[in-house]
Amino acid sequence: MTQDKSISIVEVGPRDGLQNEPDIISTADKLQMIERMIDAGVRRLEVASFVHPVRVPQMADAEDVIAGLPDRDDVSYIGLCLNKRGVLRGLATKEGGKRGIDEAGCVVVASDTFGQKNQGQTIEEGIRENREMIRFAKGEGLKAQVTISAAFGCPFEGTVLPETVMRIASEMAEEEPLEIALADTIGVGVPAQVSDLFGQLRELLPDHIGMRAHFHDTRNTGIANAWAAVEAGVNTLDSSVGGLGGCPFAPNATGNIATEDLINLLNRSGVKHGVDLEKTIAVNKYFESVMGRALPSLVARADAG
Repeated sequence: MTQDKSISIVEVGPRDGLQNEPDIISTADKLQMIERMIDAGVRRLEVASFVHPVRVPQMADAEDVIAGLPDRDDVSYIGLCLNKRGVLRGLATKEGGKRGIDEAGCVVVASDTFGQKNQGQTIEEGIRENREMIRFAKGEGLKAQVTISAAFGCPFEGTVLPETVMRIASEMAEEEPLEIALADTIGVGVPAQVSDLFGQLRELLPDHIGMRAHFHDTRNTGIANAWAAVEAGVNTLDSSVGGLGGCPFAPNATGNIATEDLINLLNRSGVKHGVDLEKTIAVNKYFESVMGRALPSLVARADAG
């Protein structure tokens, strides 16, 4: 069943992996993570977010990180944008012929309460803002993709109805983004839920709009959810080296699924992806020295074979 299956891995460690850390990680160390993950085979990376440094201090050096990115035609760099100001900052990274970012990663939250805490928007405000952001980014030459955050549950409201997620997805699809991602921001989803939501999303989307999945491992279901997403037809998965991550505005949310753990799952399931496991584990070990602690990834602690 998976013999000819191919999955693209988006490394989100430089942004989502580090945004919730209590200590500031240097620009140089972020660039080392990016360069080493590119060497491991990753070809899409979420490198920064354009948010106010008071709200997310770890992303205060977004422009400095982007200015130091390797200038490679075979790599796509994503900047997270929560509003039109974020898109403007993303476009500014390309001024004067600079490399800059390639993709504006837009976000709409599937919960009024969480949306207001995360980016000061209700669902309806988020839909309107993201429509404008996608149009603007595309009109200025950036690729634009959108993530529906808290699609599997909200830390404040609890259940998020599938029909809410699909209504948002339908609105976003009208703007023709590169892809639509469903994010389990608080790690509450289970495989049956993943199969159901992505099954509905596949029926909704035209073939030229891709599906991406973003899972956190708060309740130890992240890797199982990743496999359910693969079986549901998802062609792109987010992950973070070492399993780093968490959301500053979601209480008790822990890290993303670990890139090493995802690679191991795909390798042993016969799914192609192009990222080297041994090199990724080496990045994990390097970043352990940066963080001063062991990282959550399980595969990095075990036999990589």
